[in-house]
Order: sequence, then C-alpha cells, then structure tokens
Amino acid sequence: MSEHNRKLVERAGIDVEKLLEMLLKAAAAEFTTYYYYTVLRNHTTGLEGEAIKEIVEDARIEDRNHFEALVPRIYELGGDLPRDIKDFADMAWCRDAYLPEDPTIENILKVLLEAERCAVGVYTEICNYTIGKDPRTYDLALAILHEEIEHEAWFEELLTGKPSGHFRRSRPGESPYVSKFLK
Repeated sequence: MSEHNRKLVERAGIDVEKLLEMLLKAAAAEFTTYYYYTVLRNHTTGLEGEAIKEIVEDARIEDRNHFEALVPRIYELGGDLPRDIKDFADMAWCRDAYLPEDPTIENILKVLLEAERCAVGVYTEICNYTIGKDPRTYDLALAILHEEIEHEAWFEELLTGKPSGHFRRSRPGESPYVSKFLK
C-alpha cells in the first residue's frame, strides 16, 4: 500500500473507505460475471448460439481483465480482498448473470444485456466519484467503462437488430482500453 498515495486521495476529498467498498463491489461483480459468462457461453449452442459465442467470449475475458486491473488499485489504496470467496461473491455490486430457466439464445442475451447495463452504471458511479480527485482510479474506471459500454452495445444489437458499431476484436479478450493496466 502506498500511504502517501492514499493521503493524497483523501486530501483531494475522497473517502477512501467508501471508494474501497465501491472498488471491492465492482471487482466482485467482475469476478462472478466471469464465472457466469463461462456458463452462459457454454450454453450458446446450435447455429444461432455459435454465431454469438465469440462475442460472449470477448466480454467474458474482458470482464476477467477488469477484475485483474481492479485488484492492484484496491491494494494500493490499503484495501484487501476477502479471504472467503463466498463473502467476496456476495458483495458483488450487480446481480449474478445466472443461466435462465429456459436457456434460449434470446433469454441468455437478455441476461448478458442486464449484466452489462449494471456494469455501465457501476463504472459511471465510480467515475463520477473520482473525477478530478483521484486520477488513477478515475482513469481505470473510465477504461473499464468504455469496454462495458461496448459490451452493452453488442448484446443490445444482437437482441434488437439495431446497429451498435461493434467490430470484432483482433483477438479474443483484447481489452483495448484496459490492457494498459494489465502490464
């Protein structure tokens, strides 16, 4: 932990304990989303499912990258991950992206869209809280927000048929905005 960095963030007007709670809840949501997207991806079957499997995979791996990018910031600010994974999962900011009772492609897409909409709200809130006060956390949250907005647009396009501007990633889970935090 960088006590100097923490003090600078506090002096800028951030309640670091509140920020840590936000970051932990966001990290927990990313962690559980990665798990549930693994389950959902495996249930995208048949011709229609194969058409969206790669998009679900991009979002799945990028959500794992979001978790990996958030963890160092949590520790930098003096936070810690819970020792019990169940406690961690229970604190997730967003509802679990569960496998629906009737796992049709449309129902799976609805679950994916709901999860991405929640994530967009999470990172918008973190950005609003840190803007102008904690540049490092703001930059990280903004990078994640960019990718979550793209994920939301992908699943909305698949459900509605309206264009999202989605282009294939050059490689699965590329994380074009967050990758700079993973080096």
